[in-house]
Amino acid sequence: MENEKNFQPEMNQNEVDKTEEISNESEALSIDEDVKLIEEASDAVEAKQENTENDDFDWDALLKETREYKEEERKKLEEKYTASMNVLQDKEVIEGTVIGFGEREVFVNINYKSDGVIPLSEVRYNPDLKIGDKIEVYVESQDDGTGQLILSHKKARILSAWNKINELYDKNEIVQGYIKSRTKGGLIVDLFGIDCFLPGSQIDIKPIKDYDAFVGTTMDFKIVKINQEFKNVVVSHKAIIEEEIEAQKSEIISKLEKGQVLEGEVKNITSYGVFIDLGGIDGLIHITDLSWGRINHPEEIVQLEQKLNVVILDFDEHKKRIALGLKQLTPHPWDLLDPNLKAGDKVSGKIVAIADYGAFIEIIPGVEGLIHVSEMSWSQHLRSAQDFLKTGDTVEAIILSIDREERKMSLGIKQLLPDPWVNIKEKYPVGSKHKAKVRNFTTFGVFVELEEGVDGLIHISDLSWTKKIKHPSEFCKIGDELEVVVLEIDTDNRRLSLGHKQIEENPWEVYETVFTPDSIHQGKIIESRKDKGAIIELPYGMEAYAPASQLIKEDKTKAKSGETLDFMIVEFNKDTKKIIVSHTRTWETPKPSKSKKTKTAQSDSSTHTTLADLGIFDDIKEQLNNNEDKK
Repeated sequence: MENEKNFQPEMNQNEVDKTEEISNESEALSIDEDVKLIEEASDAVEAKQENTENDDFDWDALLKETREYKEEERKKLEEKYTASMNVLQDKEVIEGTVIGFGEREVFVNINYKSDGVIPLSEVRYNPDLKIGDKIEVYVESQDDGTGQLILSHKKARILSAWNKINELYDKNEIVQGYIKSRTKGGLIVDLFGIDCFLPGSQIDIKPIKDYDAFVGTTMDFKIVKINQEFKNVVVSHKAIIEEEIEAQKSEIISKLEKGQVLEGEVKNITSYGVFIDLGGIDGLIHITDLSWGRINHPEEIVQLEQKLNVVILDFDEHKKRIALGLKQLTPHPWDLLDPNLKAGDKVSGKIVAIADYGAFIEIIPGVEGLIHVSEMSWSQHLRSAQDFLKTGDTVEAIILSIDREERKMSLGIKQLLPDPWVNIKEKYPVGSKHKAKVRNFTTFGVFVELEEGVDGLIHISDLSWTKKIKHPSEFCKIGDELEVVVLEIDTDNRRLSLGHKQIEENPWEVYETVFTPDSIHQGKIIESRKDKGAIIELPYGMEAYAPASQLIKEDKTKAKSGETLDFMIVEFNKDTKKIIVSHTRTWETPKPSKSKKTKTAQSDSSTHTTLADLGIFDDIKEQLNNNEDKK
């Protein structure tokens, strides 16, 4: 440069003007290009100087002067010069200083052998940018082929911003962002030049209807999700609010005590309870803790945004749950109940709930008594409570028991009616005949009802004198009306033993004279029991048993079910009600005279006294036939 200064006085004015023009044109170029242009201008001057009058200038002396540095000294100077500059690498972000502005560009010094240029459009986001400000740039290329250093501020911002975003995400720190615009489902937030998505659900803890109201504002956010592959970022403002609320919750809960009364505001109402805002933390009043009386829905007691006092029943510091009560602020209704009420007193109330096992009556609001289904009727047949009562009915009842400490009351309504078992022996004496309705079956008998509250059992053996019944359903069906005789009364256990066959006299006394041993009667095989024998139906509905060996016919074949044959009475036992007969004996032994068959209904007068001999057989036969027709 010193040589250039010494040389400049020798240039004419036109040459100086040309040099200045070249210098002015190079303002927007790099330092390397400036130096190159100056060197070119100097060469041009030298070329022209050869033709000038300054032929006496000693150029050799000038060149000799520039070559006075030794090689080692030159290397040291070059190393020193190189060391004073940055060592650049492509795709690197470094800090530079703004040194000038053009119409479309910004000049940046990065302490390199040449200055860089970035488009002015990349810094328009910062209108306050001025000369001397520090700015981050991205090294696109150290040389674009023309000696120009290629830089990008936009890419530097993006790369730097992405690194900052990842760092903030890892550290879970809060960052401030600018809301640029609205998009489907949320808002677009600018974080360090990167567009991030703010879902509508993450704007606030309360639902937001107008998203446009947030456009153009600045808010604090937390980065909640990053997709490294697609460079997508999701932010949340709600997360910050929730953290603040959690901190408030912890502080509030640390100061809570059971039994403490606080003021709150109804925040939400559900079918199972009410959420109360206690000033930063919510508590729940369960529906059962709203009122001493029964309610169907909390809206019967409270309204949204209603302010009320509540008492703390319990709380969990870890789960941040608080159980509140409202009814506990008023006296318990049992404390207001008439102290003179006792067992045996009559009360009235409204049916507020019904279950299969009973009904609940509200005596006063908050005080209920249970009527068990067994206390609704004197009947021993337990039914559903819905058969007697329905919700909303107003009924009278008798207090059976009352426990003020446990706050329980047992009631009954059947006690309002006379107990039918008080005079049961007078109303239903042993041996008396009555009509009863079939209520139920068991394997051993039939349950019948004489009247409401008076039931009895007919044992299966007391259903018929003659028929062998395997199950009561073969004899009758539910709802049928039967005539019964009272056999036995158990007042302690409220049981009646009844009989149906006892309505008629025991026909076995008469049959003993008809079905005498060795007498022959016509019978029908109604049931075969394989190799064990068969059941034979005799006249008058009597049933007998024939062993398998006694079913052989004269042609040596075995009698089959449905056949009607002659059978001889082998055994007749009225006590065990057993009759054994044989067909085989009717043809193996001489047949008795026809006077001994039931077809003529006669017996040997020398050996037996028959009903025919007494002159009443025809009447008995007619009566038996009528009984069979009834069945």
